[in-house]
Amino acid sequence: MILGMSLSAFTLLHVVLSLIGIVAGFVAVAGLLGSRVVRGWTGVFLATTVLTSVTGFMFPFDKFLPSHVVGVISLIVLAVALIALYGYHLERSWRWVYAVSALIALYLNVFVLVAQAFAKVRFLNALGPTPSDPAFIVAQLIVLVLFVVLGFRAVRSFRPEGDSPALRGA
Repeated sequence: MILGMSLSAFTLLHVVLSLIGIVAGFVAVAGLLGSRVVRGWTGVFLATTVLTSVTGFMFPFDKFLPSHVVGVISLIVLAVALIALYGYHLERSWRWVYAVSALIALYLNVFVLVAQAFAKVRFLNALGPTPSDPAFIVAQLIVLVLFVVLGFRAVRSFRPEGDSPALRGA
């Protein structure tokens, strides 16, 4: 039992939080590409992504795993994004700091999604049952390249005014 839930119920909660975070994250990134913060979606993205990482540490484990490393990195990157957005209100260089950290957090969530898909979806598992298999590596490289391109575009296009009413209370 975790938080009063069975392991399967807790796993479902963790997965649902992750999927909501990914969807909201893509909406938030679309906002960045349009040089704006989509407040509601951005808040949902950041909150559910933090909760995804935190709940990941609540699963029973005997040793520190690679998934825990991803969780620690995600929480650090999310802390930076939260500071840039809510602490510094995206003023000056905090705009690109936020854009980069938000994209890294979303990338890490998608990275784990792809890894879990290869582990749990029969068709994908047959193509690449381990992280060293070519299909798994190619899939993760495609995701990485897409996020690098998105990252460059977001940093270049995300230019809201630091004093803008659109950012207050974001």
